[in-house]
Amino acid sequence: MRKKYKVLLKLITFIFIVIVLILLGKNFFLKENIKEAQVIDSINSFEYTLDDRDTKLMKDNYQELKEVLKENPINDEKYASSIAKLFIIDLFTLDNKVNKYDVGAIEYVYPDARSNFKLNATDTIYKNVVIKSNRKNKLPIVKSIDILEVKENKYTLNEEEYPSYDITLSWDYETDLGYDHKGIVTCIKKDKYMYVTEYKKGE
Repeated sequence: MRKKYKVLLKLITFIFIVIVLILLGKNFFLKENIKEAQVIDSINSFEYTLDDRDTKLMKDNYQELKEVLKENPINDEKYASSIAKLFIIDLFTLDNKVNKYDVGAIEYVYPDARSNFKLNATDTIYKNVVIKSNRKNKLPIVKSIDILEVKENKYTLNEEEYPSYDITLSWDYETDLGYDHKGIVTCIKKDKYMYVTEYKKGE
């Protein structure tokens, strides 16, 4: 009886070790296949950054934002328009993201809303973004973007009113996969920063 018990114990231990090794090997493999984005540029005194994986369209519009922020005084309508374009490009370019939790455009969102924004995006727009090493489906890449209309407005947040801009945009993809093509981005001005507070899908 003792002999059978020892054999069973050894067998259970062996199976446990094999399972642990498989899990460790899987984690190592996944980490090896995820290349973290590297910041290649940042705008002094602002929170905006550019990554090496960003598309040419993203890089070009980031340079436009840099030029807008060099002006003294800064033109708020141009500033809001630049933020709206970068928000859309980064949010809807999914091809360069490593998985569903690698949500784009977060740095443009109002800080207190970033957690909810990310949670909502992972359950909707990003739900089909599987890890790159296992990816077989095509994902969208925004190839062009246009501003159709800019409306100056007021936006109430936490019982406080802020100057805001409602920016209507349209955009196209390298391949049309059924994602949004038009929408309205609302930006508010708080202190010296423009933040995205709302996105509405257009008709």
